[in-house]
Amino acid sequence: MPGHSSSWTPLRIALTVFFALDGFVFAGWVVRIPAIKAQTGASASALGLALLGVSAGAVVTMTLTGRLCRRYGNHRVTVVCAVLLSLSVALPPLTHSALALGLVLLLFGAAYGGINVAFNSAAVELVAALRRPVMPSFHAAFSLGGMVGAGLGGLLAGALSPTRHLLLLTAVGLLVTAAAGPTLLRHEPPLPPQRDRPAEGTARRPDRRTRALVIVFGVIAGCTAYGEGALADWGALHLEQDLHASAGAAAVGYSCFALAMTAGRLTGTTLLERLGRTRTVVAGGTTAAAGMLLGSLAPSLWAAFLGYAITGLGLANLFPVAVERAGALAGPGGVATASTLGYGGMLLGPPAIGFMADWFTLPAALTSVAVLAAVAAVVGALVGMAARRAAGG
Repeated sequence: MPGHSSSWTPLRIALTVFFALDGFVFAGWVVRIPAIKAQTGASASALGLALLGVSAGAVVTMTLTGRLCRRYGNHRVTVVCAVLLSLSVALPPLTHSALALGLVLLLFGAAYGGINVAFNSAAVELVAALRRPVMPSFHAAFSLGGMVGAGLGGLLAGALSPTRHLLLLTAVGLLVTAAAGPTLLRHEPPLPPQRDRPAEGTARRPDRRTRALVIVFGVIAGCTAYGEGALADWGALHLEQDLHASAGAAAVGYSCFALAMTAGRLTGTTLLERLGRTRTVVAGGTTAAAGMLLGSLAPSLWAAFLGYAITGLGLANLFPVAVERAGALAGPGGVATASTLGYGGMLLGPPAIGFMADWFTLPAALTSVAVLAAVAAVVGALVGMAARRAAGG
């Protein structure tokens, strides 16, 4: 029954498990990149090109996955992509050159991009059926899975070779998929009463205004993901290089950001219920902008830690809200568009920061995160004003 949230509880739990699995597997792969670099003998530039395989595979597949979801259903595509993700993560340690690594990472990236579109699309449908803004809780599961995957990977790095470690991830991924997959396959996708299902065999074609709004929400997602990518790659270096922190203290800085983002997502549903989507985006973008100005320009290490934490809290719910709104407007195709733009922002962040750091300084370059967070806040406010005018007119 669409009106009873308890009937959707098994489906919500299963989707949460897949979000957590995605973060767990991806983080487990990331922590073994240095060892795989040594194994392949790749230079820094060759490794960078090989790692683009993940990005290229993800971006190309995201658009295709939207069509597959419309044809076969979000649940089936999620399960298939989870299997592919679990299998493909075992391939990088089997390579012995940067070219081979790049080729297998194309497959890994394709599975990663595919599952992100599929389970976000399924989550959008469930959010609409529940009539509660629970999207941040799914992304909190992704963040928690990533933290567990990275922590476990760090513990196992000294005890297991990359081959054994990533094969263990494969085993965990397949076992989790076998446990949670049947729930997805057994449940028909929820359809709230107010949303009409298109006729069998036809695809809903959004009008020009809807497509423009989807792109706008994609821009918000991109501004958010830019900050995530920039802090992941450059945040610790800023603390070491400019504030003379030890390697351990620099790692704590990024942990402050990641923990604050996870906490923000865990409380995101309550925040959205109290403030609404527009105010949440405006408040989040403004908070992240202030936090990043503090984090990048603060003269002391503790002030920078505080700035990183404030930035994580501010950015926490922008991406989930943007993807949820894009999906509500245009279905899996909207999720695919917003996810692609968001992922593009994550790809653009690290190299853009690098170029700006060469031209100016790293602290100055990191202020671009604050600028784009402010852009997300302004765009969110303008969309909210336009929606109010449309409702009033």
